[in-house]
Amino acid sequence: MNIKTAFSVQDSPEQSVNEIVRQFELFDAEMVLFFASTKYAPESISSLMQNAFPMAQVFGCSTAGEIVSGKMLENSIVAMAFNGQAVKDAKIEIIENLKEEASVRKAFSSFEAYYKEPASEMDPGKYVGVILVDGLSGAEEGLMETIGDLTNVTFIGGSAGDDLKFSSTYVYANGKSYSNAAVLALIKPGVEFSFVKTQSFRDLEKTLEVTKANEELREVIEFNGKPAAVAYAEALGTTVEDAPKHFMHNPVGLFIEDEPYVRSPQQIKGSSMLFYCSVMEGMELSVLEGTDVIGDTRKAIQEAKAELGNISGLINFNCILRTLELRQSGLDQVYGELFADVPTIGFSSYGEEYIGHINQTATMLVFK
Repeated sequence: MNIKTAFSVQDSPEQSVNEIVRQFELFDAEMVLFFASTKYAPESISSLMQNAFPMAQVFGCSTAGEIVSGKMLENSIVAMAFNGQAVKDAKIEIIENLKEEASVRKAFSSFEAYYKEPASEMDPGKYVGVILVDGLSGAEEGLMETIGDLTNVTFIGGSAGDDLKFSSTYVYANGKSYSNAAVLALIKPGVEFSFVKTQSFRDLEKTLEVTKANEELREVIEFNGKPAAVAYAEALGTTVEDAPKHFMHNPVGLFIEDEPYVRSPQQIKGSSMLFYCSVMEGMELSVLEGTDVIGDTRKAIQEAKAELGNISGLINFNCILRTLELRQSGLDQVYGELFADVPTIGFSSYGEEYIGHINQTATMLVFK
């Protein structure tokens, strides 16, 4: 076994980390990835995890719910350990000023020096990136855009959560915790890997063109030349007052090659609409309707298994809005059980990173 998972629901960070260590006993970890509830003090959990695995690269983030093989959890810590056969090498960089492109470029210069090749020439079949970013920073789009300009290597990940307090989210590396920051891990796996992107929506074939927006605030002021909230409500045949009740089931999506990249409404502000990710003037967005999260996810996992032959590990970045929808429907544990026979960790995120920043999606990194 080259990849192992562990979890703990103990209240104290010391007890939880000790329990994780016991589950990884006799496993020679080269890299450890962990996701932890904010019930654990950020500095404490990061320091304890690094000290527990002093010879490994250790990184992670705070969450709004956790996932481990067969279970959806809350108020827990989940971890995945990789040995030298699963991960040949890994380099971790922290970006502490998310709005400065120079900070991202500096991180990539470090990657290039470490791996001794230009980032632009790195083979996306041999390298993969994991990105964990402050989920309240609003900086994900610019960050992913800069990464895309620098390399063809796929970076996949999630925006850190804080158990729906929307106060402070954290990323962890080097035994420290960081806010308004991102952790980038450039990994050279020793096994084949693939990606899963799944969202459960159908196109209602109603188009909302962004005709006026404050892009920096992720605010749409007008759709189709009308106040945004009015146009959205009309598309659904409801009132502006009742429109927020439809946000979870009826987000909007930007279609690229017949695939929806979801933009989830957050709130109505006056007659404008605020979103969880970027919306730009001129975008043509389709009104979507939720379908079968369980069935779609089951199919996506089966397809990944068919592609790779078998799966030794899976990292699931699952949108908090999907988690809330599953909880409302009483299907959260059914969702967790979909991963019962696959070594899995994951977390409920404040946004997903995969070819940009998206919402109401599960993006997964899958190892053969």
